[in-house]
Amino acid sequence: MTIVALEKVTLFGSRREEDTLLTGLQQLGIMHLVTLRESPGEEAAPAAPAHTRRALQYLLDCPVRRHQVPEDPDFDLATTVERVLENQRRSRELEDSREFVQRRLDDLAPWGDFRLPPEDALAGYRLWFYEVPNYRRHQLGTLTLPWQEVHRDNRNSYVAVIAREEPPPEALPVPRTHTGSIPRSQLRERLQRLAVRLDELAAEREALTRWIHLIHRQLFRAEDDADLARAHHCTLDDDALFAVQGWVPIRDRAAVHDFAAARDLAVLVEPADADSRPPTLLDNDEATAGGEEVVYFYQLPGYRSWDPSRVIFFSFAVFFAMILADAGYAAVLGGIVLAAAPRLGASRRGRRLRNLGLALATTAGVYGVLAGSYFGWQPPPGSLPGVLRVLDTGDFGQMMTLSVGVGLAHLVLANAIVAWRRRGHTAALAPVGWIAALLAGAALYLGLPGAGIVLAAGLAAVAVFSDTRPIHNAGDLLRRAAGGLLGLARVTNAFGDVLSYLRLFALGLASASLAVTFNQLAADAAAAYPGLGVLLEVLILAAGHALNFALAVLSGVVHGLRLNVIEFYNWGISDEGYPFRPFARTEKTLWNN
Repeated sequence: MTIVALEKVTLFGSRREEDTLLTGLQQLGIMHLVTLRESPGEEAAPAAPAHTRRALQYLLDCPVRRHQVPEDPDFDLATTVERVLENQRRSRELEDSREFVQRRLDDLAPWGDFRLPPEDALAGYRLWFYEVPNYRRHQLGTLTLPWQEVHRDNRNSYVAVIAREEPPPEALPVPRTHTGSIPRSQLRERLQRLAVRLDELAAEREALTRWIHLIHRQLFRAEDDADLARAHHCTLDDDALFAVQGWVPIRDRAAVHDFAAARDLAVLVEPADADSRPPTLLDNDEATAGGEEVVYFYQLPGYRSWDPSRVIFFSFAVFFAMILADAGYAAVLGGIVLAAAPRLGASRRGRRLRNLGLALATTAGVYGVLAGSYFGWQPPPGSLPGVLRVLDTGDFGQMMTLSVGVGLAHLVLANAIVAWRRRGHTAALAPVGWIAALLAGAALYLGLPGAGIVLAAGLAAVAVFSDTRPIHNAGDLLRRAAGGLLGLARVTNAFGDVLSYLRLFALGLASASLAVTFNQLAADAAAAYPGLGVLLEVLILAAGHALNFALAVLSGVVHGLRLNVIEFYNWGISDEGYPFRPFARTEKTLWNN
């Protein structure tokens, strides 16, 4: 769990060999390039045409794929992409047409299969159709025009009116229904033709999937060429020499020197000084690197900050468990993650998310056992699960204390890490003061003696050491005092952030209460309707727990992450960074991810 140390490397070489050297540097794939030009010059080509990516994704989404063609000298990327996108366009159009025809068939079902007579067949009279709700059918008694009920169901009466012109709106209780002039028999024929054409397009799409590998390879080459062009716009050139500069992990220093020695390049290595702003590269063990994926998704810490990935991994698991609050739901989640494990294991990012999912399910299972909740049912007191139950989600006092205690520990940990990183400097006393203030505030609430003195001392440390600028004159003293007051203003933030963790109790209680409610509804249905009630009980249990499980998982993810990236980040991470992006071949980068 660390932010990888970087150093700035500048390579100098012959201008004539610039393209070859940059290609080799791209193959090496360890340098984050920075531009040496005051202006970037001509804009490089896009990484890859968007339509090529759309075509590739369309083929990848095909449920059935053909055997891949590894090599074909006659393969033409532009023609293949055009065929794929044309297939996608026509498929969407036909899908829309089929949906429209099917909707028309459903709308016309109550009217039956009829054909409208020619306009001159009824001496200028025409048919006008209305769907009249049954509770308003009595209003048809005042209609003076000839009409006939065609069909009636439990909701509507379907009425045809004969008139030369459309009856005025006030003549009937509802607006006219537009049935169209195409009979249902023709619509069924059209639907059949659309289904056949869609099958043909699906077969064509399946046949086109044989080119996925070659499209991938061409796409990689296009992106590599575009990256190489952008690299040329980052170099500094003169008539004889060129220079390229970038950030390289210190651990890869030897690889850079070997690369330079093999190509007779001059190398200048500079450490990351206080004025530079290097990118951030995180390094975590794969078991807990799922937290790193969360960090990259929300906010990457600055290079001189610290890596919160492991803290987020474990704290997110705890928060998620307290919100899910059920061992049965945890088992279902674990089953889903295990079922998806083969697919997730195909990539590095997938493996990290798989490990995170298993950690969430395991922690939630342990918490569910401690809470004694199994799909909302509580075990008998004398049983082993009953003995293991030490938490009562219905005990407001216990659960509020637990939630606030977890939140307090989380914020204390954030300040402790900041204090450790500032060790040896007076600025470390400000987070130490916050730790004392947070703990003293809790002790004061519990009525412990001496808590008020510790609270005052902690806030005094915050006021004095939040701003540690040197004092040379009265202006510096005033500015430092203002910084101290600004630091003290975070007292309200501290109070609100600690109380924000009560959402763990509230959401956990909601999840547990809904599970119990669905169980009770199912039992009541079974008791009220002997025989049929068993089916109702099963349906209520299945639908109710599926809904509650989805809501609990969604709440656990959203609010579990929110407490990490808002409340925790607010106290532990002071600056935002930007990611380390190595100048590397696309194919190599994709497989590593």
